[in-house]
Amino acid sequence: MKLSEELIYRGFMAETTIENPADLDTRESKKFYCGADPSADSLTIGNLATLMMCACFVRHGYEPYLLVGGATGQIGDPKENSERDLKSLDEVEHNKECIKNQIQRIINSDKVTMLDNYDWFRDMRYLDFLREVGKAFSMTQLLDRQFVQNRIGEGGSGISYAEFSYTLIQGYDFLHLYRKYGVDLQLCGADQYGNCTSGIHLIKRLEDKKADVWSTPLVIDPITGRKFGKSEGNAIWLASDDNGGGNFTSIFDFYQFWLNQPDESVEYLIKIYTLYDKEAIEDILARHKEAPEKRIAQRALARAATEVVHGQENAEAIENLVALLFSRDTNFSEFSEDEILEFAKYLPTINKGKMLIDALVDNGLAESKKKAREFLAQGAITINGTKVKDDIELKQTAIIKKGKNKFLIIKN
Repeated sequence: MKLSEELIYRGFMAETTIENPADLDTRESKKFYCGADPSADSLTIGNLATLMMCACFVRHGYEPYLLVGGATGQIGDPKENSERDLKSLDEVEHNKECIKNQIQRIINSDKVTMLDNYDWFRDMRYLDFLREVGKAFSMTQLLDRQFVQNRIGEGGSGISYAEFSYTLIQGYDFLHLYRKYGVDLQLCGADQYGNCTSGIHLIKRLEDKKADVWSTPLVIDPITGRKFGKSEGNAIWLASDDNGGGNFTSIFDFYQFWLNQPDESVEYLIKIYTLYDKEAIEDILARHKEAPEKRIAQRALARAATEVVHGQENAEAIENLVALLFSRDTNFSEFSEDEILEFAKYLPTINKGKMLIDALVDNGLAESKKKAREFLAQGAITINGTKVKDDIELKQTAIIKKGKNKFLIIKN
């Protein structure tokens, strides 16, 4: 399958300046860049969709230039409805390193070039920027941008000059990479397409050369209809541990997220978030349709997506753990202390000595102490397989289970 065919098959095609996708197969220059701003200390599965598209280009011989925006991260990509809170410089630096590690793990290529736009912006003089970049844009051109119209139109919250200038900064990134590395293709999510065209404009205006943008559609949560992302409040993070900002999703919950996808969305998600080829995907979907109750497609999606982000060893371990925890034949009372502590590598934990109700509330298994007591009264809480009706002190290594799929490990 050619690159253009695979991009279309997997759904990695939204707005683009390339009239014929097949031109990607014979493009003379095979360099692209893709950027991410360090607005948090972890990327989300929304970002992952764009990275999976990048990986597709890499598999077909393209050379990746991946940018973490140390400069643009100090401003913040403009939101549709309100101003972003400025991050401290230390926070931007911390976030940048966390994100860089995630990107390198997912785009596993010996040809990858990691970049930081702070490297070329930190010594740039303001007047030089205005003379070269500012003069290349008309105000009419900038005011026509949809996000600007949303912010300054009737009922809008307004926009600062800093965020208004963001598109110029991002446009200069593309110009800089074209000049230094010969990069003439930018990949992005569909929500960044407008900002990316600023770079095309600069390259045409200042270098009299042609550059292109290829974007992928935003992935929509099939339950809520909202995009996957931190601004929507439904983020599934790529980090499995807390890097300091509370932005993480345990490997267990990450796997469970994919496993719980409805049939109507699993077909398009498995094409985006896995490395299965077309033949394997079609086989998985065919077997799933024959016996949908076995959730073959969901299991394949969960295993493969987890492997992309967290590696083969973790994917295998969590797959086995989920099978064990949800088996009807599993007797929780028979687990040894060593086995339970092994589970603690992937499940949330609580130290011994806490009261049960406090543990349920502190770990999000109950939204309040009143609700925790209701769960106990309803028999929804078990410890090592035995229903618990009263608030007790947690003194031994054990597995707390709430309902069908929430777990908490008691350990030292």
